[in-house]
Amino acid sequence: MAGRRELISVVAGGLALPMPSVRASGVAARRLRFVPQADLAVLDPVVTTAYVTRNHALMVYDTLYGLDAALRPVPQMAEGHRVEDDGRRWTFRLREGLRFHDGEPVRARDCVASIQRWWQRDPLGRLMAARVEEIAATDDRSFVIRLSRPFGPMLDALGKLASPICAIMPERLARTDPARAVTEVVGSGPFRFRAEERVPGALAVYERFEDYVPRADGTPEWTAGPKRVHLDRVEWHTLPDPATAAAALQRGEMDWWEQPAFDLLPLLRRRDDIAVVTTELLGSISLCRFNHLHPPFDNPALRRALLHAVNQADFMTAVAGAEPGAWRDGVGIWPPGSPLASEAGMEAITGPHDLERSRREIRESGYRGERIVALVSTDFPTGKAAGEVGTDLFRRLGLNVDHVAADWGTVVQRRASREPVERGGWSCFYSGFATLDLLDPGLHQPLRGSGQDGWFGWPTIPRMETLAAAWIDAPDLAAQRAIAAEMQRLAFEEVPYLPLGQYFQPTAYRRRLTGVLRGPPLFWNLRQAA
Repeated sequence: MAGRRELISVVAGGLALPMPSVRASGVAARRLRFVPQADLAVLDPVVTTAYVTRNHALMVYDTLYGLDAALRPVPQMAEGHRVEDDGRRWTFRLREGLRFHDGEPVRARDCVASIQRWWQRDPLGRLMAARVEEIAATDDRSFVIRLSRPFGPMLDALGKLASPICAIMPERLARTDPARAVTEVVGSGPFRFRAEERVPGALAVYERFEDYVPRADGTPEWTAGPKRVHLDRVEWHTLPDPATAAAALQRGEMDWWEQPAFDLLPLLRRRDDIAVVTTELLGSISLCRFNHLHPPFDNPALRRALLHAVNQADFMTAVAGAEPGAWRDGVGIWPPGSPLASEAGMEAITGPHDLERSRREIRESGYRGERIVALVSTDFPTGKAAGEVGTDLFRRLGLNVDHVAADWGTVVQRRASREPVERGGWSCFYSGFATLDLLDPGLHQPLRGSGQDGWFGWPTIPRMETLAAAWIDAPDLAAQRAIAAEMQRLAFEEVPYLPLGQYFQPTAYRRRLTGVLRGPPLFWNLRQAA
C-alpha cells in the first residue's frame, strides 16, 4: 500500500489548517452542533458504504489500527502485533482498559467476530478472507490469524478509512448476518450514541464516553494517536437545504457545516468568524453507478455507448461552478496524479464527445426504450447537480429516464434493493467517492466485479477479481502499475460505472472551534470557546 502513502505525502505534506488556539469553557463550549452531509439513515457501518454512516461509526466504534497523516497503519485498539512463519501467522494483542459502552470489557473474541462480519462485505476484506485458514482468540486480549499465504496489506485492511471500516463491536452483535443491520449501537469508541434522542431525518446525538481510554502515545492525526474528547455532547442536525444551513452557521446556531454548497462559499468566506478549509485534500470522484442485475444496464454494449457522450467538464461545472481549483476533468479509473494512474484506455474519456455516435451505438446495443430509474439525491448538492446533468444527457440520447429525486437517506436505502424497477428497484444512481478510497484495487469498490458480494450495482467481472488478487501479490510498484493499467482497460470495456470528474469539497466551521483534524469529520481533539 506504499502508493497511496506516496500520494498523501506529496499532496498534504507540510500543510496546516489555519486555526487559532482557544481554550474552551462553559456549557456551550462543551456542546458541538454539526450539520452532516446528509441524514444518518443507516446506523450499521457494515451494511452500507455511505460516508455519513462511516463518520458516525468513527465516533461510536474503534478500530484495531488507525491511519496517520502519511496513511501508515498504526496501533489503535491494538497494543501491537507479531508476524511469524514468513508472514503467514499474525498475532494481535489488545491494549488494557478497553471497554464497550454497555460496560463489558473488549475481548479478543469480539475482535474475531467483528473481523469475520466485516470481511464478508468489504472488497479488501474478502481478498484477506480467501487466505485465512484460521482466526481465533487465544486469550481475552490476544487473537491469531493464520494464513495460507502472506497478505501484505493486513494492517491497511484492519485500519482503513474506506467504507466499510473494520469497526469492533461486541461478539453478540457481530454475529448478526452482515446483510442485516444490527439493531443496537454499542461500540467502544470515544462517543456513545444516544438512540433515545434520535429523530430520523432531523437529529442524531452523541455524548462523551466517560470510560474511554485514549492511547497514551502518538499524535492526533487522521484516525491515529490519542482520541482525547473535550466535548460532552455532539448533535448532528439535518437541515432542509443549503440556504438554511448557511444561515444557521452565520448566526452561530450551528458550529460546523460538513459540506457547504459551492455557490455559498463566497458568502461564508466574507465572514471573519467562519473558516472555510479543505481538510480532505485529495478530493472526491463523482460517478454514475449502473445496476448490472437488470435491464437495461445489464447490457455492457449499452453502458459502453454512453462513454462517448460524457463530458466531465459539464458535470463538474454543475457540481463546483467556477470555484478556482475546485474540480478537474480527464479522470479515469485511477485518480489523477496517483501512483497507479495511466493513459491505458483513457481515450474513452478524453476522446471527442460524440452524441450521434452514442445514439447509434445505443440503437445497436438493442435498447428498446426500457424505463431507466435514476436515483438522484436532493440534499446532496454535488450528487444533485451531477444527477441533473446526467438525466438531461440521457434524455438527449433518447433514453427513457425516470428521474427519481429523494433525500440521500432514501437513496441509500433504495439502492440496496436488488429488485427490478417495476418492483421498487433502480437502474443507476449518482454518488461520490473520496479519492483516498480509490487509490488501489483493494479499496476501489466501484471497480470490483464480485457480483452479488460486491458494492451496490453488483457487476460480475471475474477477470477484474483475478487482477485484484494479482495486484496484492505484485512484487513492486512497476508490476502493480502494469496490473492497474490492465484493470483500467477492462473497466472501459465492462463499464461498471461512468467516471464524471474530480472535485475538492471544503468544509466550514466557526472559528471558535479549534483542533479540526484533516480527513473526514472527526470529533476528538476539538475544543470550542464559549
